[in-house]
Amino acid sequence: MSSEFLDGKQYEVVASFKDLIKAEFNEKINAFCWHRKLTGDFKEIVSKLQLIGEVTEVSIDDLSNLELSEAASLARGHIINDLTLLTRSGAQPVLNLIKAYPRDEELGFISTDVYSFHVDRSPIRTDTFLCTYHGTAGDIIPSDQVEQKIRIPDLQQKLRDLHQGSEIAFEKFLTENFFDLHYQPKPGSTPKNLGVAHLWKLAVDYRGQKAMPCVHRAPIERKGEYRLLLIC
Repeated sequence: MSSEFLDGKQYEVVASFKDLIKAEFNEKINAFCWHRKLTGDFKEIVSKLQLIGEVTEVSIDDLSNLELSEAASLARGHIINDLTLLTRSGAQPVLNLIKAYPRDEELGFISTDVYSFHVDRSPIRTDTFLCTYHGTAGDIIPSDQVEQKIRIPDLQQKLRDLHQGSEIAFEKFLTENFFDLHYQPKPGSTPKNLGVAHLWKLAVDYRGQKAMPCVHRAPIERKGEYRLLLIC
């Protein structure tokens, strides 16, 4: 493994899927990357998939039924292999064709959609896996370069004004509405783009987690371009 630093927050690059699965988070490491270059025409696959709504789940059968060129068939093989490897390891991977995710702009002063820097939370021990095969890729950012949005005084006051309840009820309100999962980058922060084709494992917030959960966000999609994303 080789270590890379994000201003004090560390992620590690691994050489294989086996290494990615075995890698364990700790106080310093909250992301691992199987850094690789995948051959094949992923753009052709995207062009032949049918988008239903803003986000469409694509099954292995959907991929297998596509009539593809040799280059796109090669790309399809990489995707199916990733889905198979993750499933055999106990994960539940999903392949999504994405035009855009739903936006959360109702309140105006705070957002809880995936375009906001956030962490994932789970009631059980788990990890988040991500791989962008086509389109723009998301970002991760060191925990010491962000501030929890609910701790920013003016945002917290607006949330209190919205809630108008007791302190105990207010904390429950923040959790139930996922406000506590979202973060604001500090001035001068340096997010790390996840890149295309690399398979990432990110730390999730759950009871007993040794590492800080990995703060990440989805990218703003390019106009007229769909994303093909593996996530679990």
